[in-house]
Amino acid sequence: MECIYIWQREDWPFFTWNDSKLSYKLGRVRGLQGKLVGKMSALGFELKNSAMLDALTSDITKSSEIEGEILNVDQVRSSVARHLGIEIEGLPDADRYVDGVVQVMIDATQNYMKPLTDERLFDWHAALFPTGRSGTYKITVADWRQGAEPMQVISGAMGKERIHYQAPDSNNVPHEMSVFLAWANDSQKIDSVLKAAIAHLWFVTIHPFDDGNGRISRTITDLFLARADEMPHRFYSMSAEIRKQRKGYYEILEKTQKGDLAITAWLEWFLDCLEAALLDTEKSIRTILQKATFWDKHREISMNERQIRMVNMLWDGFDGKLTSSKWGKITKCSPDTALRDIQDLINKGILRKMDEGGRSTNYELAL
Repeated sequence: MECIYIWQREDWPFFTWNDSKLSYKLGRVRGLQGKLVGKMSALGFELKNSAMLDALTSDITKSSEIEGEILNVDQVRSSVARHLGIEIEGLPDADRYVDGVVQVMIDATQNYMKPLTDERLFDWHAALFPTGRSGTYKITVADWRQGAEPMQVISGAMGKERIHYQAPDSNNVPHEMSVFLAWANDSQKIDSVLKAAIAHLWFVTIHPFDDGNGRISRTITDLFLARADEMPHRFYSMSAEIRKQRKGYYEILEKTQKGDLAITAWLEWFLDCLEAALLDTEKSIRTILQKATFWDKHREISMNERQIRMVNMLWDGFDGKLTSSKWGKITKCSPDTALRDIQDLINKGILRKMDEGGRSTNYELAL
C-alpha cells in the first residue's frame, strides 16, 4: 500500500488541532517564559550577556549536531560575541563558514519582527553553503531545489533503504513556499509559540532546499519564539533540547508527515520539548546567579590565577570529580603545588573534601 503524505491530502495545508488539549501545556510554557524573562531582567549587564552568549552558542552548535556536523564551539562563541558586541578574550577567530552560520541565527533572532521572505531565506541558505556544495556534492544554493525527483529522506544500508519521507516535487516548491510565507507573515491571531511549532513542521514538510532544511526550520522556530518572548535576547536553546530528544523528534515528525492535518500530537511534543528547554535554562540561570553571589561574597579573599580558574571550572560544570592530580594536569603545576592550592582554599572555606571514600580524595565547592 502506497504511503500518503500530509502534503498530498486534499485539505493541505489547513492544519487543525485541539485547543483544549493544548491549553494546559501552552499555559505552563508561557508561564515559564515569563518567569525566565523576569529573571533575565534581574541579571546585571555582564551576566545577561554571558547567559545570552551561552544560549546562542548552544543553539547554533546543537542545531548543526542534529545534522551530524560538529562545529568548533570556541569559534562559534567568538563569532556570536563579535556580532553582539560582547568583549571576550582568548578565543580564536571564526572561519568563514562558522561566521556565516552565526550570522543566520543573529539575523533571525535580532531582527525577529522583520518579514520572512524568500530572499531572506536564500541569504540564510547561502550563508550555510558558501562553497555551493554539501560535502563533496554540488547543490543549488540560494534558490529552491530543482529536479532530482523524488526528494526523499532515507536511512539504512544500500539495498535495505527505508524511506521515512518524500517531499513535494520541486516544480511545486515555489507555490508551496509562497503559501507558507504568506501565512508566516500574516498577523492572524495565533499564539507565537504554536506558530513556531507549525512553521517548523510546515517548512520541513515542504523541504524547499537541496540541503539545510532542518537547520533553517529550527532557525525559523527561533525567530517565532523570539516573537513570543517579545525580545531579541535568546536565553534558552530549543535546538539543544531537540538534540537530546533526537530519536523522539524524528519519530513524531515522521508520524505527523504520514498522518492527516490534525497535528495536536506534534504540537504537544513541541510544547513538551520547549518546556524541557526552559526548565534547563531556569537551572542554568540559577547557577549563574549563585556563581555571581559566590564571587561577590568572596571578592576580598585573595586567590592566585590557578585557583580562580579551577573554581570557575567547578561552577561551569567540571567533568568528573576534582582531584589534586587533575588540578595539577589542568593548571600545569606540580602535585605539591596543587595540594597547597587546594588546602589553601579549604582553609578559606571555598573548597571542602567530599565524603565519598575511594583511592583518591575528591573536592567540591563549599556552598
